[in-house]
Amino acid sequence: MVSVMIFAKAWAWLASGSAAMLGSLTDSLLDISATLMNFFVLSYALKPADDDHRFGHGKAEALAGLGQSAFIAGSGCLLAFHAIERMFNPVAITHSLLGVWVSVFAIFCTLVVVFVQYQALKRTESVALKADSLHYKGDLFLNLAVMLALLLAYYGISGADPYFAILVAAYLLYNAWQIATESAGHLMDKELPDEEKAHIVAVACAHEAVHGVHALRTRQGGKVRFVEFHLELDDHIPLVQAHRIADEVELMVKDAFSLQKHPEFGGEVDVLIHQDPVSATRKHH
Repeated sequence: MVSVMIFAKAWAWLASGSAAMLGSLTDSLLDISATLMNFFVLSYALKPADDDHRFGHGKAEALAGLGQSAFIAGSGCLLAFHAIERMFNPVAITHSLLGVWVSVFAIFCTLVVVFVQYQALKRTESVALKADSLHYKGDLFLNLAVMLALLLAYYGISGADPYFAILVAAYLLYNAWQIATESAGHLMDKELPDEEKAHIVAVACAHEAVHGVHALRTRQGGKVRFVEFHLELDDHIPLVQAHRIADEVELMVKDAFSLQKHPEFGGEVDVLIHQDPVSATRKHH
C-alpha cells in the first residue's frame, strides 16, 4: 500500500511541480526505507540472549532509530533548501487537483498503516516500531498541509507552495529530533519513567516479609525492561527463606508488568534482586 502511495505522489509531483508534494514524496520514501530497515532490525533485536549478548539484542532497535533520524534530518534540510530556492525562482503549479486527490488517497493509506501499527504496538513495545508509528501519524497532518497548498494553487495562490514545503521540512526535522532523543535514551541506559519505578517499589513492598526497597536501578533494551534493587528483610531469617522471598517478589514484579493484566505497563521484565538485612540498611542510612 505504501509503495502504491509513493508512485501516486511521484506522478502528482511530476505533473504539478509542487514543492510541497515533493516534500510529501520525500517523506513517503523515507517511511518505506525506515519500515524496511525496521523489519530487518526487529528480526535481529528479537533474538534471545546468547553467550555473546547476555542482555539480548534489543539495543539494535535504538541504533536503527539513530540511523532513521539521520536520514530524516538530511532529507528535511535538502527539502528546505529546495523550498527556499523556489521562493526566489517560482515555478507555476499545474494539475493541482490531481495532487489534491493523491493527497486524499495518501491520507486513507496512512490511516490503514497507523491502525495496523497500533495493533502491533499493543503486543510489543518496540522503540523502532513506536518511532515509525509516530512518523506515520504525523504524516496525516503533512498530507493535509500538502492538500491545502495545492488547493490554494488551484485558486491562484501559488506563492504559498514553498512556504508549505518549509513547514514539511520543519516537520521532518522535528520527527528526526524525537526519534534521535528516544533512541539515545535507550542506548545510554536511561531510567524508566518515574511512574513505572514507583509501581515497581509499591509491588515489591506489598510482600508481607519485605520491610523496604532501595538501590533501585532500571533501564530498557528493546522490549525488555531490566530492573535491579535491594530488598530489606528481617535480620535472622534463614538464607533459604530470604531466597524464597526474593523469588516471590520477582514473580510479583513480572506479574505487575504482564501485558494482559496491565496494558499500561505491559512488557517483558528481567529482575535482579539482592537481599539485605534491614538493620544494616537502616544503619547505613
